[in-house]
Amino acid sequence: MSTDWSTLHRQVVFGEANGKIIWQPRILAWYKDKVFFDEPFPAPFTGMNLYEIYRELDCSHRLYEYNQCFRRVEHPSVEITQRQLNEPDIMTIIKTPVGEQVKVERRVPSSWYMQEIKREVTTEDELRVAAWREENSTWEWDQERFDELQAEVGDLGAPTMYMPRMNVQSLYINEMGVEAGVYAILDWTDTVEAYFRALEESHDRLIDVINASPIDIINFGENVHAHTLPPKWFEKYHLPACQHRCERLHAAGKFCSSHWDGDTAPLLKYAKETGLDGIEAITPQPQGDVTLEQVKAALGDELFLLDGIPAVYFDDVFSPDTLIECTHKVIDLFAPKLVLGISDEISSTGDLARVRLVAGLVEEYNEQFAP
Repeated sequence: MSTDWSTLHRQVVFGEANGKIIWQPRILAWYKDKVFFDEPFPAPFTGMNLYEIYRELDCSHRLYEYNQCFRRVEHPSVEITQRQLNEPDIMTIIKTPVGEQVKVERRVPSSWYMQEIKREVTTEDELRVAAWREENSTWEWDQERFDELQAEVGDLGAPTMYMPRMNVQSLYINEMGVEAGVYAILDWTDTVEAYFRALEESHDRLIDVINASPIDIINFGENVHAHTLPPKWFEKYHLPACQHRCERLHAAGKFCSSHWDGDTAPLLKYAKETGLDGIEAITPQPQGDVTLEQVKAALGDELFLLDGIPAVYFDDVFSPDTLIECTHKVIDLFAPKLVLGISDEISSTGDLARVRLVAGLVEEYNEQFAP
């Protein structure tokens, strides 16, 4: 009989699992790369879709698909048009009452994702336009899409979503790139901080929609990396915004985590101050810059760890024994406040047999808590 992963997932994060943990690896990069390059899936996964593969692996899926239920709506006066510049390049023009933004993207032969040739924000005027768009945006809930997802994948995990990035991370990743974003914070401080305020107001409107929704496991999709978000800016910008989000979401009974997937050693000291219930994707050595013991010291017995096993252990560069030893160590250190997963995702060259191997270890661990 198959496991009701949706119920177990919710029980684990809300402390109702009687000591059990859940194995929730992310394999989307492996899956998408093989589809993109038209590579056949190895047996026994040949011909399967993503959800069928998860069921074959007998493990849970972190269902960020539910982001599709939240729709950001631009002000009616915003006009967005696209024009094909040449074979690979597409220009997007965003016109607003306060100015316009121009973005140029290029299709590349190695990825589903477009390469950004010219970002939406390269000038201070374009950043002012970005702030105006956030000030005037709204958010909607799509019940029809929620019902479709429930029918399609609901048993693979509890409904989960991730919020858009906050202030500095949004400036870097969504708008300007890291180098230009750093200069903007230093040179256009007032304009940047006006953008940050507008962004938080927009996200507050999103939280209103989230809090009224049935989705109660919320992630902040930040991609925090200490070398681009140093402690000074973390304290000034990121930490207060994170605390504000958590306070509002906790008032509606939501579980809150954030995605920290770069080097995190200089920032772990803030973990208990964030207001978060857990942190996702902290990457330990030999892939990241922290040991599992350092992560445990930072999270204590208060915060969940989501993930914990370095992705490199799922490639044949390391032996299965190394993966087994690490899995036992993560469980020993963090259970029951553990949503075991891969920090961050299995690579396109990873071995899904190792995903199944960990599933067996988790099942063996959970058997001691069976009624």
